[in-house]
Amino acid sequence: MSHFGIATIEAPPEEEVSSEEASRQKPKRLPPHAVVLYNDDLHTFAYVIETLMKVFGYSEQKCYDLTVQVHNAGRGIVWSGAKEVAELKCEQIRSAGPDFYAQKKVDFPLRATVEPLPG
Repeated sequence: MSHFGIATIEAPPEEEVSSEEASRQKPKRLPPHAVVLYNDDLHTFAYVIETLMKVFGYSEQKCYDLTVQVHNAGRGIVWSGAKEVAELKCEQIRSAGPDFYAQKKVDFPLRATVEPLPG
C-alpha cells in the first residue's frame, strides 16, 4: 500500500524470451516490389506518357524517358516500393482507359505486372 492509502499493483515478472524465439516473433519484411510495364505496338507514346504522369505524378520528361526505355527493351521498371502500393499502381495503369491518340481503336489496357525485387 502506498502512503496515500491506495494499493499499488506490482507488474508480473517479465517472461524471458530466447533470441531464437524473438527472431521468430518479429514480422518478416517483404522485399520491395517493382511495377513492370511492357511494350506493345498499338499504344501510342502520348498515351503511355500521359498514363505514367497520371499514375505516378512524374514529370513529362521522366515519363518520356521511361516510355523510350520500355519501347527499346520490351519491358521496364517504372516504379518500385511497397508491394501493396505497387499492386495499386499496377491496377491504375491497367484501368487508365482507351488510347484516344491511336489511329486505330485501342481499348485494351497497357500490360503491367508486379514483381518482387531481390533483397
